[in-house]
Amino acid sequence: MNASTWKNKVFLISAAIILFFVILGATAPVQFGEVAGSLFGFTTVNFGWFYLLSVFLIILFLIFLAISKYGKIRLGGENERPEFNFFTWIGMLFSAGFGAGLVFWGVAEPMSHFFTSPVADVTPQTEPSARLAMGYSFFHWGISQWSVFAMVGLVIGFLQFRKKQNGLVSTALEPVTGTKPAVKGTIDVLAVVATVMGLATSIGLGILQMNGGLNAVFNVPNAFWVQIILIAIMFVAYMLSSTTGLSRGIKYLSNLNLSLAIILSLFVFVTGPTVFILETFVLALGDYITNFVQYSLRLQPYQQGVWVQDWTIFYWAWAIAWSPFVGAFVARVSKGRTIREFIAGVMVIPPAIAMVWIAIFGGTALYKDLNENAGIAEAVNADLTLALFETFNQLPFSAITSLLAILLIFTFLVTSADSATFILASMTSRGSLNPSTPLKLVWGVLMALIAGILLYAGGLNALQTASLISALPFTVLLLLLLVAMYKLLKREPIPISKRELRRFKEIQAHIEKTEQDKD
Repeated sequence: MNASTWKNKVFLISAAIILFFVILGATAPVQFGEVAGSLFGFTTVNFGWFYLLSVFLIILFLIFLAISKYGKIRLGGENERPEFNFFTWIGMLFSAGFGAGLVFWGVAEPMSHFFTSPVADVTPQTEPSARLAMGYSFFHWGISQWSVFAMVGLVIGFLQFRKKQNGLVSTALEPVTGTKPAVKGTIDVLAVVATVMGLATSIGLGILQMNGGLNAVFNVPNAFWVQIILIAIMFVAYMLSSTTGLSRGIKYLSNLNLSLAIILSLFVFVTGPTVFILETFVLALGDYITNFVQYSLRLQPYQQGVWVQDWTIFYWAWAIAWSPFVGAFVARVSKGRTIREFIAGVMVIPPAIAMVWIAIFGGTALYKDLNENAGIAEAVNADLTLALFETFNQLPFSAITSLLAILLIFTFLVTSADSATFILASMTSRGSLNPSTPLKLVWGVLMALIAGILLYAGGLNALQTASLISALPFTVLLLLLLVAMYKLLKREPIPISKRELRRFKEIQAHIEKTEQDKD
């Protein structure tokens, strides 16, 4: 790193904050876990409504932009076209936005809802609870999460490629917050800290699941020392990949991820209850659409219960914590696309892929429990990390599919971490599109350390807490981004479409002909 890096206050302050948490968690893990648990409870109880309402408003705003005249504006010059082909683009969105999270929760979530119903008057482990479980799983992995990523990505992409400015969140908020260095620096530090915590959650979830898979296949113990070894291996892999840039390492890994996911999905779809999967998908999609508004704004003020806090609010907070990273990465790979194309692609295609995944894997697990008493729900209730592998045990070639799943989780983690080191280095080097390798290394080390500390201090609960707390201040910034984006677009000239240009030329020709006839 050069001398200017060490003078960069955003880098120094954000790195110091993360390092402080690492040291605190390492030296006082019990106290760290207790404080984190208290903050988790305080945040969910007092600010759950804020998360739900904010995400719902973001969805409405993005739909408005997509169907409005602003949808024609391109993220780049008028003659610019997308840098990556459609398959690669979707692969990158899928890998960066879902990471190992979808692989972790694709079976674990519907089976958890099947075992403990989201609604008190629905009896657990029955056909109605299975239907409710699938509908809610579709909801949690649908457009709500991706609207948050799309919102951040849209603003950053617009600034970077349309206005030729840096892609920092603070720059995007200048129409609202102004240009004072202290304010801009605070915003960027919040974005960096939220990103690191959100990514640490995903890394931790993936490591827990890999450990569970290795335990199921090879009897490797479920232990912290195993998880540290896995983090170390992953660290080496994503740092090697990060030296190759977006056009090589991340591109190839993203294509590999999507290909592996398709292979596993097709195998389970063919060897599992195919017709049941198809019917489950259609029914859950209908339930998702029908109940979208109700689920989006559901809280429990009239009854005792923490289900919404533990699930919906956690998911939204996790997505918000992820959003500076995923949004910046999505923007980086979406150069040349129109706002309408960007919003439609980001908010529809990855959620559709997620729903297909949940229908195939979650649907298979539900079928096995409902019709063959497989006991997957009980196993998942005892250990969430075994959900996918317990499902594979009910199908042919379970050892091979389990190994492929472990490889898929690993490549997802490497891709997400690789992408994140790039984005974090960019965010802490004044928005550079080509941040230095030493700066990527610093963030790679800090991400690995904070993921390990969170696992050491409290496992899954500590990971969830980290996302939730770091997301709270960034949610305020997200709402300000809505205002800033609207102000930016109002100043932007609306491009003329080819159809409108052709019509204009026809009218002009008609006027000229009329003038000639008069003469």
